[in-house]
Amino acid sequence: MPFLSIVIPAYNEETRLPHTLGRLLGFLSAQSYDFEILIVENGSTDRTLEIAQEFARREARIRVFHEDQAGKGRAVRRGMLEARGQYRFLCDADLSMPETEIPLFLPPHRDCDIAIASREAPGAVRYGEPFHRHLSGRIFNLFIRLLLLPDIQDTQCGFKCFRAAIAEDVFRHQRLMGWSFDVEVLYIARRRGYQICEVPVHWYFNPESKIRLLRDAMRMFADIWRIRYQAWKGFYDAPHAGV
Repeated sequence: MPFLSIVIPAYNEETRLPHTLGRLLGFLSAQSYDFEILIVENGSTDRTLEIAQEFARREARIRVFHEDQAGKGRAVRRGMLEARGQYRFLCDADLSMPETEIPLFLPPHRDCDIAIASREAPGAVRYGEPFHRHLSGRIFNLFIRLLLLPDIQDTQCGFKCFRAAIAEDVFRHQRLMGWSFDVEVLYIARRRGYQICEVPVHWYFNPESKIRLLRDAMRMFADIWRIRYQAWKGFYDAPHAGV
């Protein structure tokens, strides 16, 4: 069993994926623990799957999975449940947080059930983010805090680390397969009594982000109410999965 699994959801990432994998392999190979990298490609129309498979043929610590349907949440769920590591780290393909900060999410730096990257925690630094993107993110987070997670300042940064048993439990109850899966997963975790800590990070805005403000904001606001409805219906209240 590896100590760390890195899960990378990949949709149309033929340009960014090789650079990201090169940086991750270089950094992780210098660490003292065993690791694996899982790439979950879902619905790409470019060469993302072929590129991932080429890397996997050259590096035994890389595993590749394919999902026919798009949806970042779907890809993350598959990766987290396929992972074998004691800790399972969600990593965006753009590597907007430097790979050198991964140890901040692991013991001895952090020892909580779920450690999530935060661009709002004291000590965090944002680089190059346009004001309108920052403002829209804070408005969305305000609704999240009012309706679901009152004490979490940043649910949407794409870097999160789960203990293996917690990942197995939480992701088996995930129901949203799109962009809002982060909010749902953290809500499930909090509802089930798991400890969540925010880790301040250095984060670099990527102008090639796949998020489209108006379209995705409407979907995310609808998903907030969907999470509340599903909680009311008891969908998240099944017994813990052996945790």
